[in-house]
Amino acid sequence: MEQTGITMKEFRAAMSSFAAGVTVITTLDSVGVPQAVTATAFSSVSMSPPLCLVCIAKETRAHQPLLARRSFVVNILRAGQESLSDQFAGPLVDRFTAVPWVSGRLTGCPIIHGALTWMECEVVEVHSAGDHDIFLARPTAVKVQDGMPLVYWRGSYSSLPLRPKRNGFDPALPGNVTTERSRSG
Repeated sequence: MEQTGITMKEFRAAMSSFAAGVTVITTLDSVGVPQAVTATAFSSVSMSPPLCLVCIAKETRAHQPLLARRSFVVNILRAGQESLSDQFAGPLVDRFTAVPWVSGRLTGCPIIHGALTWMECEVVEVHSAGDHDIFLARPTAVKVQDGMPLVYWRGSYSSLPLRPKRNGFDPALPGNVTTERSRSG
């Protein structure tokens, strides 16, 4: 059978043209050891109910703990946190070396100090997609802080220029800073 379509190299080049925010997805393994991976494949899915997704490569060390625990924290990195992104993407055995973090109140998963935004999430569904799994999740707690996001585009880090508030969103307004719901909520 003749293969049609594009090569992996062509696909990678095309996808690198899509600027993406940089996240570190954190969870705990079966004995409570923190596990994490850098991910740019993160997106909102639905506003009502609130749902998001993250795509995780099946060969990463964080993959099996994510499947087993079914909860994680999305730590959205801020401009200037390139070294954190590299640390959690690299081959280090203990990726949390010298990284300050606290346990999420609802999931227990690591919340990285200084992240621009974090969301504790409970997995709703997992879908296999080639060499990745798509984790569809319901956010249960969120904190949004002031700052600019770290962006990855064409193999390099970048950030966005500071812009004035639009559409009335102000992360400092009550209700936008931290919201939490119970697990059953």
